[in-house]
Amino acid sequence: MIKELWLVGIGTGSPDHLTREGRTALRDAAAVLLPRKGPGKDDLARLREDLLASTGSEAQVLPFDMPVRDENLPYQERVERWHDEIATLWQDTLRGAEVDGPVALMVWGDPGLYDSTLRIAGRLDPMPALRVVPGITALQALTAAHAVPFNTIDGAVTVTTGQKLREKGMPGKSSSVFVMLDGQCSFRQANTDHCYIWWGAFLGMPEQVILSGPVSEVAGRIVALRAAERDRHGWIMDTYLLRPMDQVSPAPRKSSTS
Repeated sequence: MIKELWLVGIGTGSPDHLTREGRTALRDAAAVLLPRKGPGKDDLARLREDLLASTGSEAQVLPFDMPVRDENLPYQERVERWHDEIATLWQDTLRGAEVDGPVALMVWGDPGLYDSTLRIAGRLDPMPALRVVPGITALQALTAAHAVPFNTIDGAVTVTTGQKLREKGMPGKSSSVFVMLDGQCSFRQANTDHCYIWWGAFLGMPEQVILSGPVSEVAGRIVALRAAERDRHGWIMDTYLLRPMDQVSPAPRKSSTS
């Protein structure tokens, strides 16, 4: 039975993203659940292992294999079942180990932003005491990589998904629109021709690539670069910021891959 579960945000790939609170939590945990996402994604588990080692942690490492979502189900049902399976795996993994003390889980980015770890934890029975350690988000890493502000002066910010962008287009009242979970490069399909885009993948990692410019000029280059990087690594994590050109001031300097 898990009495305490610590969800530790670890940022987007750089060991320097881990806060002092996060390092202390990982060092003090009795055990750490370590997800493995299958062939082609071994480096994600390895990054977590290296990060844990850098803290001096002596926690018991408990690996588990992440289940695969059933793509034949409707989206909401698919995700709900997936979360149920993950929660069951957590409990089964811990049931087979002797753990005396808090259990930690390293969460990519921040546990509270477009991440389902908290929802999965809510399925545990009995429910453990939860502790959340915030981490640097992909959105922060993106704006830092491009050296642009997160918001305009007195401007609204929207965080949305590629699917919502395709379905509804640009939110009319937001001057800054961050798009996550977009495998279809939806900036090509929405009413974004009047926008500037800042795009980045593998943010915070040595493999980081960024590209920016007017959507009408750089959309094709982003699509090609994204496909090439995905082929190279076998996976990709990317996000982007859209801002209407009349909200971009001063005129930004175009950035290329780095």
